[in-house]
Amino acid sequence: MERNSNDKNKNRFLHWFLHKWSTEPIFSTAVALFIMIILQTLTLGFSYDSFGAWFYSWINNWINILRNNAGVGIIALGMTFVIMSGGIDLSVGSTLASVGAVMMVLLDSGPNGILCNMGITGVSVIIIAIIIGTGFGILLGNLIGLLITKGRIPPFIATLGTMKIYRSVTQHFMQGFLPRVPREFLQISGFKMGKYMLMPIIYWLIIAAVLYFISKRTTFGRQVIAIGSNECSAKLSGVNVNRVKRRVYALMGLLVAFSAIIQVSRIGSMDFANAGSGYEMDAIAAAVVGGTSMSGGRGAIIGTVFGMLIIAVMNNLLNLLGVPPFLREAFKGLILVAAVLLQKKD
Repeated sequence: MERNSNDKNKNRFLHWFLHKWSTEPIFSTAVALFIMIILQTLTLGFSYDSFGAWFYSWINNWINILRNNAGVGIIALGMTFVIMSGGIDLSVGSTLASVGAVMMVLLDSGPNGILCNMGITGVSVIIIAIIIGTGFGILLGNLIGLLITKGRIPPFIATLGTMKIYRSVTQHFMQGFLPRVPREFLQISGFKMGKYMLMPIIYWLIIAAVLYFISKRTTFGRQVIAIGSNECSAKLSGVNVNRVKRRVYALMGLLVAFSAIIQVSRIGSMDFANAGSGYEMDAIAAAVVGGTSMSGGRGAIIGTVFGMLIIAVMNNLLNLLGVPPFLREAFKGLILVAAVLLQKKD
């Protein structure tokens, strides 16, 4: 009797697990993340003199993972809204380079610095650079929104074109330019809490919390989902579809600007030819792995955070295992394809 009872309990658990796995993307993403964390922990090993030494190494590894992926993690949050609305944005990496270029020209404390030559120095330079940089990011995002809504260009083509334009123009005007970023600006990401530089992680978590609230508790969030689910029905119900789409891409531009601020303040410079390269694929992968439907109408901010962590841990795990860099992208592609195949609910 006891054995039959145990078998029934196992069957019930298996049925519950499979049901949750197939119907709740956040659950399946969380389980996958848990497995990845276990694999990473085992790969790090336990050959330390004490538990304290092992724990210190484990914490250091995690902080590095989170800090290094905070920038693209913020972009992935915006990509969630874009994909939920039925769109896509391939230009985020190029937008980041463009926004970074504008900010660095303003921040430059050398002879070519615009604000420096105007006699503006100190904290005022940082405030002005941040305001103009975020405004420029919103402008570039809104331009994409206009191409899609007013120009009737498919999101894939519009963002593919702007990806090329933004990057090329930035590289042209920034040739040979070596700006010097003020030390005060570096404290935006470099401020230490104890022994650790945690500010990029904190920014990521705060933005995720705000966007979670927007997606769940605001009219804008509900309208984004409605448009992605059925654009015609959304129009008939009184939603201004074009305006919401423009706001989605403007939001994407704002988040890319935040990511650019974090990147510039972390390293004090930017490689305009390569900055943000591949961010679009990482952001899309994080959103899709987190349960966002590529056909639109469904997505979750928490799922995207989990999805970004899965990709970040996977990259770290492959690095620990000594997998060649070029093959790491293949693993990322496999995860993306597998995530789309598992979206049986579409």
